[in-house]
Amino acid sequence: MTVSIRASLLLSALAMATLTAAFVDPPADSHAEPAPDHPAASHPAHWTYGGEGGPEHWGELSPDNAACAAGRQQSPIDLSGAMTAGIPAPATHWIPTHGAMVVNNGHTIQVDVPEGGAVTLDGKEYTLKQFHFHHPSEHTIEGKQFPLEAHFVHASPDGDLAVIGVMFLEGSANPNLDSIWATAPGREGKAAVAFNIDAAAFMPASGATFRYEGSLTTPPCSETVHWVVMATPVTASPSQLAAFGALFPHNARPVQPLNRRYVLKTAD
Repeated sequence: MTVSIRASLLLSALAMATLTAAFVDPPADSHAEPAPDHPAASHPAHWTYGGEGGPEHWGELSPDNAACAAGRQQSPIDLSGAMTAGIPAPATHWIPTHGAMVVNNGHTIQVDVPEGGAVTLDGKEYTLKQFHFHHPSEHTIEGKQFPLEAHFVHASPDGDLAVIGVMFLEGSANPNLDSIWATAPGREGKAAVAFNIDAAAFMPASGATFRYEGSLTTPPCSETVHWVVMATPVTASPSQLAAFGALFPHNARPVQPLNRRYVLKTAD
């Protein structure tokens, strides 16, 4: 049977090393299917978050990854020095959806959502495709890094992407994570969700956001993303954060230079 993240929520801290070893060495009879990290691209299997396939080498791994090294609008960034903007916050039209799929793609835990709704950004509509997690956070706010960040990936018919980032602080348990963590495969593969997924449940009460133009944070690092990062974090419990960390101790790209871009901050 494939080991799930639920185990790390039930085991004590003393058993965490055993749990992590089980994730690394899954049962031989487990049948897994890999899945892509983003709807816009299929990534080379050998990129990683450290060593010879790490972020500093992504641009060398494939000609398709040239933007990872040479791009001038790369993500993530440190969200500091933001200018207040009198523009409306993005309007999310997310709806609870049934039939989602929880995917361990070797880089993160991703939830593929059919008919999960959309977001309207600057008058343009983008459909929610999936959301996934990074540990620790990829974006920082005034230099502060958070233990977890969720990315809600939306695509428009013409190929543009809009991604909403939500930060997690250590604090009270987040009930929206429990069912996802419990379903997620402990090795590369996917599992059908037998419950409704409501992405809106992850949003903070405050609607204040940071806005900037950037890229995918994984290869090929395409500079086609309109970024919206919520200014107020939500919380996750220490055990929930540890459970994800047992699978992915570090799956965050370092912050990138802002270059000639600017960061906007919208009010509620």
